[in-house]
Amino acid sequence: MIVLEFKLKGKPQQYRVIDNMIRTAQFIRNKALKYWMENQGVKLSDLYKQCAVIAKEFEWAGKLNSMARQASAERALIAIQRFFANCKAKKPGKKGFPQFKKFSRTVEYKTSGWKLSSDKRHLAFTDGFAAGSFKLVGSRDLHFYAPDEIKRVRVIRRADGYYAQFCINVERVEEALPTGKAIGIDLGLNHFLTDSTGTTVPNPRHLRKSEKGLRIAQRRVSSKKKGSANHRKAINRLARKHLKVSRQRKDFAIKTALCVVKSSDFIAYEDLQVRNMVKNPHLAKSISDAAWSQFSQWLQYLGKVYGKIVVAVAPQYTSQNCSACGNTVKKSLSVRTHACRCGTVLDRDHNAALNILAKALRQAGIDLNTAGHAGINGAIRSLETCNRGDEWQQ
Repeated sequence: MIVLEFKLKGKPQQYRVIDNMIRTAQFIRNKALKYWMENQGVKLSDLYKQCAVIAKEFEWAGKLNSMARQASAERALIAIQRFFANCKAKKPGKKGFPQFKKFSRTVEYKTSGWKLSSDKRHLAFTDGFAAGSFKLVGSRDLHFYAPDEIKRVRVIRRADGYYAQFCINVERVEEALPTGKAIGIDLGLNHFLTDSTGTTVPNPRHLRKSEKGLRIAQRRVSSKKKGSANHRKAINRLARKHLKVSRQRKDFAIKTALCVVKSSDFIAYEDLQVRNMVKNPHLAKSISDAAWSQFSQWLQYLGKVYGKIVVAVAPQYTSQNCSACGNTVKKSLSVRTHACRCGTVLDRDHNAALNILAKALRQAGIDLNTAGHAGINGAIRSLETCNRGDEWQQ
């Protein structure tokens, strides 16, 4: 499944109709959730039937396409299933009991309720709301995909406009030449990442660089009268600045992950528990700004697309143990150099990256002393060869 996104270009009155569609989808989702709360053992088929009842009871709700109503009920069921899964797994802390939505920003259609023009550059909604036709603005081309391959169309409201996402049922597979390299990656705040060859990628710190502009925009919001047009405009300007930071962070994560995947056949990274790490009030902002989780997700996804092996290992003791002799060298977070009595002196993150790679190879069942590792696409010859200092280009 791949997702192609386009910006919707239409008239102001059409955007107001989309707002009504989003509010209706939110209403149906909340109604489905309430029905589950009042009835035990509710299944998806029961929620589908309840959607039909809601459409008859509320005339304006019936304007939304029937499959769009079902998609809203499915969202409620996903929240319910996530709650039960967390309870079954005995997840510590709050289990995420489903909550009613107040500020939804999306409405989702399945295979009906919308129609593409013959040139596939315009999208029209054909349900009772009659939002009309919108021009699709984007660089991707829908001509490569058959209409029956588009399984869902999701409309999203953002600070800078409205977007349509097409969920296409195709498998993305990219060809990449084997490189014969294996690397371990240590994620950090001083450098975004350090690999097992000693190569570092600087931390961009997108939020830190934009903080001054965000503070000014926030003060302007506070100075305006609540409920006024100027207040709404100030909120929108602030939201746009936050949206820009979010997009910068995502773009950096994708490009860095793509570079790592293309340059190596075997990638090992530490499976950080970011949710627990951000509880530290001194490092929470910097950790969130680094977006380690987003980078890890793209690393896993692109590894599957390019047919590379991506392994996540536990981060415990990767910084404390010596990568050469295995002895434990205790050091605080402020100590940035690893110095062992065996004579090994390395940067702390470089030492951790070597430990992460070694742990991942053991986890994958690969003998470090054996040449010709068939488990790494038949291209990795030995750990020494992998770590002799070949650098990948950012």
